[in-house]
Amino acid sequence: MQALNTGEVFPTQDVAALGGGRLSLGTPSKGFDWQLLIIYRGLHCPLCVEYLADLEALLPDFHAAGCDVVVASGDPQDKAAKMQSECALSMPIGYGLTTDQMISMGLYVSNPRSPQEADGRAFAEPGLFVIMPEGVLRMVDISNAPFLRPPLANVLRGMKANQSDDYPTRGTFGR
Repeated sequence: MQALNTGEVFPTQDVAALGGGRLSLGTPSKGFDWQLLIIYRGLHCPLCVEYLADLEALLPDFHAAGCDVVVASGDPQDKAAKMQSECALSMPIGYGLTTDQMISMGLYVSNPRSPQEADGRAFAEPGLFVIMPEGVLRMVDISNAPFLRPPLANVLRGMKANQSDDYPTRGTFGR
C-alpha cells in the first residue's frame, strides 16, 4: 500500500453509480468546487451504517460550503442499494470498487472473517478524502479498522478552514 500525499493530485477513480451511469471519485460535480469522498467498508459493517446516516444529516452543511459529497464501497449493486435505503442516503453512491482501485487510493484492504462477511470478498477499510477544485488532495484520513473515523462535524469545520487562501496544506513535511 502506498500512502497518498496531501498537496498532490488525487488518483481519480471511475465506478458504477447507483441509479445508473458512472461516478468520478476525486472530481467535484454538480457545480461544487470541492469533493468529500468517503469509502465505506460495506453493508456488513454496522459502524458504516451509523457513519453514513450521520453524513446524510450533515449533507446540507457540506453543500452550503461548496462541497460535493460522494460515498463508495466494493459492495455489489444490490448491497449498495440496501445501504442507500437503510440510511435514507441522498448523496451519490458508487459501488463495485476493485481491490486495485482500493490500493491505488492508499486504503487498507481486509479479507473477510467468514464467507458471510462481504460475501467472502476483500473490502476496503474506511477512507476519507477532501479534494480541492483542481483535484488536489487536501485532507485525508485512512483507517485500518472500522472503529477509527473522524467526527464528520470536525471534517466540515476543517474543510472550511482549508478553503481559506491563507491556510496551508498540512502533512507535507518529509513526504
